[in-house]
Amino acid sequence: MRKQNVRGGTWSGIALAIVTLAGMAGLSGLRAQFADAESYVDTALVVSVDVSNSVDAHRYKLQMEGIATALEDPEVLKAILNGPNASILFSMVTWADRPRQVIGWERISSPAEAAVVANKVRRLPRQTGEFTCVSSMLRSISDKVVSQIPAKPFRTIVDVSGDGQENCNPDEEPAAVRDELAASGVTVNGLPILEGDESDTLEQWYRENVMAGPGSFVLPANGFDDFGRAIRQKFIMEISGGAPAYKEAAGPK
Repeated sequence: MRKQNVRGGTWSGIALAIVTLAGMAGLSGLRAQFADAESYVDTALVVSVDVSNSVDAHRYKLQMEGIATALEDPEVLKAILNGPNASILFSMVTWADRPRQVIGWERISSPAEAAVVANKVRRLPRQTGEFTCVSSMLRSISDKVVSQIPAKPFRTIVDVSGDGQENCNPDEEPAAVRDELAASGVTVNGLPILEGDESDTLEQWYRENVMAGPGSFVLPANGFDDFGRAIRQKFIMEISGGAPAYKEAAGPK
């Protein structure tokens, strides 16, 4: 009887070990699947905002509040959560004489995470600068921002907004850097702010020097007061993979 009990105990122990190992393997598999899911997003979105000398404190606030409000907008959140991976990565650059990555890559996969990023945008201290250095901004985004995306996006989009053309006499033309980004699969979209001396020609300049890549488009804002409307519309299109018709992009006159 004692021998049988020992055998029974031994087989019970072996069975328990097998179940335990199977459970650990299953847990490890789930962890691996979760980690793999975390490595994919639908869109990696870089929002690049002009803060040169034409952007006073009021205009700066209109831009920051427009971006923050757009991130919290129900239709923007719907676009984020309806994607295959229900998540995006968001980063933000301000630029004038030189660019600064003022918000590093942040994952947004819920309204709560969107609100956290929106509040970071609202709290950004005002950046200033004299010139409109489009080329150096695009070069910095290419070398230091897009190259550091911490996940695998289905699409990568650089969203450039500003109220003026390049005026820094750069070593590289903006279109050349733009073309390099597009050749790597990045989409560069433009949001020219049509206000001031260059408003009549700025949209076309953005089409020729900024816009490029798969599904790219230009969607102007009719002045800084229209920026919030334009950036919201642009986010929805960029995150959902859409593109506007020309009249829709032009907005209200």
